[in-house]
Amino acid sequence: MAELYSVGLGIGTQNSKGQWLEVFFPQPSLKPSNAVAGALSAVLDYTDGNRVLPLEDSTQLERLSAAFDSAGEVALASLTRTLIDSQRPAVAVILATDAPPASVPEAYLKLHLLSHRLVKPHQTNLSGLFPVLPNVAWTSDGAVDISELSSRQCQARLNGKTLSVDCIDKFPKMTDYVVPPGVRIADTARIRLGAYIGEGTTVMHEGFVNFNAGCEGPNMIEGRISAGVFVGAGSDLGGGCSTMGTLSGGGNIVISVGENSLIGANAGIGIPLGDRCIVESGLYITAGTKVQLLDDRRQIVGETKARDLAGKPDLLFRRNSTTGAVECLTNKSAIALNEALHINN
Repeated sequence: MAELYSVGLGIGTQNSKGQWLEVFFPQPSLKPSNAVAGALSAVLDYTDGNRVLPLEDSTQLERLSAAFDSAGEVALASLTRTLIDSQRPAVAVILATDAPPASVPEAYLKLHLLSHRLVKPHQTNLSGLFPVLPNVAWTSDGAVDISELSSRQCQARLNGKTLSVDCIDKFPKMTDYVVPPGVRIADTARIRLGAYIGEGTTVMHEGFVNFNAGCEGPNMIEGRISAGVFVGAGSDLGGGCSTMGTLSGGGNIVISVGENSLIGANAGIGIPLGDRCIVESGLYITAGTKVQLLDDRRQIVGETKARDLAGKPDLLFRRNSTTGAVECLTNKSAIALNEALHINN
């Protein structure tokens, strides 16, 4: 059997029609061993392709656990045994290839791969993700189909309880599924499942990280990391700053921030930023922003659009307080984040 791309055994939530709303994968795997593939083939009659296979038979689960044990996959064997007593529907998702997700379980497995740091943003195919994911009411009782929310709220009241609705969204918060080691997150509601939060990173209260986006770590994030944006190690996003993602006007341009860079408070970028760059507070740079180029004597030597400076290192972007023009000059100082802020063990 050919090498598999990913495998996940999960527990999920379905609506009254048996449609998937979400799936939790405690131990997703990337490029699992041939022994895992052999166990799945033998017990679940898996042959090829991307498959979503319900795990409803306790005898089947016991056989699968034994097959994993025989293959030396102790963690998977233990997880499979725990599924036998699950009160929620269990499922096996087998991805032979990195194809666009075609179902809710497939989509959730790929989002888990990102938040478990098994892949980085743009390293797994999420094409067509939005139409696959249902809009869900995320409540104190878990995921609820929006069309069934009213009756569930009424039933909760009849039972002397209140069903609290935290949000209505296609994505849940990451920490309800994955808590990556070595991080601090001040407001967990602001980190979506599918975010990649590198070790040593601190995300403050106003920080936000979308799916298929994130930071290498260590980083200090007090601004917004939009979908598709990845921030290099040692970079600092100041309070209220913004990165223009593919869902916020960036089109097909992949926005990124290099290593040891700083985007000041209330600033923003619509171009890839190179290593050791600074964007001063309050300055938003888009691809079409006209930028005056200064030499080491602070004399204007030319003008260009910001897109022509994309990805170049050691640049300082600022606004001239007299003329209002955006200027760019060589940044002679590297940004060094306070190491004490990134001790999150």
